[in-house]
Amino acid sequence: MKNILLEKGQELHEKLCEISDYIYKNPELGNKEYKAVEVLTSFLKEHNFEIEKELLGIETAFRAIYDSKKEGPTIGYLCEYDALPLIGHGCGHNMIGSMSAGAGVILSKVIDKVGGRIIVYGTPAEETNGAKVILAEEGVFDELDVAMMVHPADITAKSGTSMALYPLQFTYKGKTAHAAACPQDGINALNSVIQLFNGIDALRQHVTPDVRMHGIITNGGVAANIVPDEATAQFYFRADKKETLDDLLIKVKKIAEGAALMTGATLEMTRYELPNDNLITNENLSEAFTENLKALGITDIHESRKCGSSDIGNVSHKTPTIHPFIGITNCPLTSHTVEMADATTTKLGHERLLIGALALAYTGYDVLTNKVEL
Repeated sequence: MKNILLEKGQELHEKLCEISDYIYKNPELGNKEYKAVEVLTSFLKEHNFEIEKELLGIETAFRAIYDSKKEGPTIGYLCEYDALPLIGHGCGHNMIGSMSAGAGVILSKVIDKVGGRIIVYGTPAEETNGAKVILAEEGVFDELDVAMMVHPADITAKSGTSMALYPLQFTYKGKTAHAAACPQDGINALNSVIQLFNGIDALRQHVTPDVRMHGIITNGGVAANIVPDEATAQFYFRADKKETLDDLLIKVKKIAEGAALMTGATLEMTRYELPNDNLITNENLSEAFTENLKALGITDIHESRKCGSSDIGNVSHKTPTIHPFIGITNCPLTSHTVEMADATTTKLGHERLLIGALALAYTGYDVLTNKVEL
């Protein structure tokens, strides 16, 4: 049966490259990916997928379903398609969307014989306010038996882990005054932000090595001779596990409150983006994908590696999930660069696009035929 999948993939190869290159040439920021959604859903609709756009009211999210009408597992493929400011598709999301949609269509050509369902999800804004977080919170992925996607990179590597992330904004409010004539009448909100940074820096000595804390000041006042009555800082807090991150946030919030007490300012803490859970790779599913990559000719496969943070972590807490990497260059290359974006359009990038889509389809077939113990 995998020979049929291979044949269907080869037939679709040119079309998948065309879709990927189109998204590359038309980069769109998160939650504005209208062209990407249109080209992906049109492709899926052509192959008899039922399309639901604006999933959960998110304009550029979608669900595309192919149902064999026979009992069997439900296979989920995740599309990403948002670009980076100024850089374009430096994270290769044009390939990710094409590989996942392609895998869904390829697998649909045999699923009527074996039973089950295929669902391809459009998940916008991975780089910022990742929609997978909302979809996971609302139970969308609860309908799946597995969720899969492949990420382009400079090397091929097994699915690994990602860090849990929580974005937190601290807004301090004080009172203006002339900084020279009557500073005693003012309450300096910027001083609270400075003490916040000092307190977090002191905390670095007492956290586990996996913890990351990095922030910026987005508002520090308007003029040097005016006591700032408002100042704002934004931080990302990360850790290998969500439980570690939860404990860290308790300490950070106490530091923030202490910084307000030191100056007399008031404090408001808000989550300014959606949080990411840590990625939990399903090892049996990952091994099946690795074996399928080998069957398709890729044998130089590195062990799993930890990436930064991604909203696919939230998916992995709902259903067995993998997020492997496929190499699209023959030399070291950094993600989030113009060079990585350009690599998706090369001959090797196009070759690996097909292999990634086929490996996803092969692994979906293994799940449908009960060859993977989840």
